[in-house]
Amino acid sequence: MTLADQPPAAALVFQTLLAQGPLTRAEAGRRTGLSAGAVTKATAPLLSDGWITELSTPAPKRPTGRPATLIAVRPERARFIGVKVTADELIGVLADLTAKPLVARRAALDSRDVDSVVLAIARLVERLRAAADAGRSGGVRGEDVHSIGVTISGDVDGQTGVVQYSPFLDWRRVALARLVEAATGTPTVIENDVRALTVTEQWFGAGAGLDSFALITVGAGIGCGLSIGGRVVSGAHGVSGEVGHLPVGGGERTCTCGNTGCVEAVASTHAITDQARQATGNPELTMADAVRLAHSGDEAVRAVFSRAGHALGLAIASVANLIGPERIIISGEGVATYDLFAEQIRETFAARAFGAAAECDLLLRPLPFEEWARGGAAVAAQRLFAPVR
Repeated sequence: MTLADQPPAAALVFQTLLAQGPLTRAEAGRRTGLSAGAVTKATAPLLSDGWITELSTPAPKRPTGRPATLIAVRPERARFIGVKVTADELIGVLADLTAKPLVARRAALDSRDVDSVVLAIARLVERLRAAADAGRSGGVRGEDVHSIGVTISGDVDGQTGVVQYSPFLDWRRVALARLVEAATGTPTVIENDVRALTVTEQWFGAGAGLDSFALITVGAGIGCGLSIGGRVVSGAHGVSGEVGHLPVGGGERTCTCGNTGCVEAVASTHAITDQARQATGNPELTMADAVRLAHSGDEAVRAVFSRAGHALGLAIASVANLIGPERIIISGEGVATYDLFAEQIRETFAARAFGAAAECDLLLRPLPFEEWARGGAAVAAQRLFAPVR
């Protein structure tokens, strides 16, 4: 029996162990709301099929009676490959059932043409399989990979496997899941990269155990993943949490979506670089140059970062006002320069968050692209134990 065939109670226990285990059966019952008998019944097929195991080290002794036995997910039961696609690079990981990376590899993209990218993904998958065979990471073999999860920025419909629009690759209506599956011979799912990273944070990161949280990413784009009631929101048409395209003024700047005044048109790394070039009159200025000038006290460039911080503060406050999350995690490659607009972000957030929404915990969490690739593996694993209906 596969995980997808397990009854709802078993799936609930498994997911709880995955995110919060190891646990005793009694604790699993308390956290799921299931009775002791229901937990015992739910864990029996999971144990017999090897999805979970009883640990040899017991839980601390109870006040009365014998020590309780801990049960935990068996990470080695299934393997997955996650691939993060950027505009010029692929980042891939081979991971276990808990999305723990066992092998990581990167590959440059020479072309953004769909066929070229699919071929590059297939080659990277083979490299990861070969690395698993050579190193026997965790006892895994290349052929043991259950499925592949590919993450990409833009309007991605994970249910249909279609990239509706990816501005950085200039793709429209690309059936990426089907193409990668055909090229690799392995079941493949795709997801928006920020939502996939949100899944990882929900199960294994700073969102674990929270009823609601948001993840806002700052970099080449401004993304947002939402977890409400323990579920990552995908949207009816694969679009949700697009705070980068909230209108915040500054209408003279055109966004990658074609509209003006978006957060992304002011606060993305490309937007900051472009505005810094205009402020200095230097068309060759790089982001690194802009950061250096801002740190050295250049007022014009510091004003660029301040405007970006204001736009981000408006976006973060909007998220807090709309869904009232317990925590908002701020990540992405752009947080390397967070010190330059952190004060403005917090000032704007405090001014625009309504009432108790201002008490939302803001957590800065730098994450490397390998973590984004891990998001692909997490999404592939999630489809195994919580398939899309």
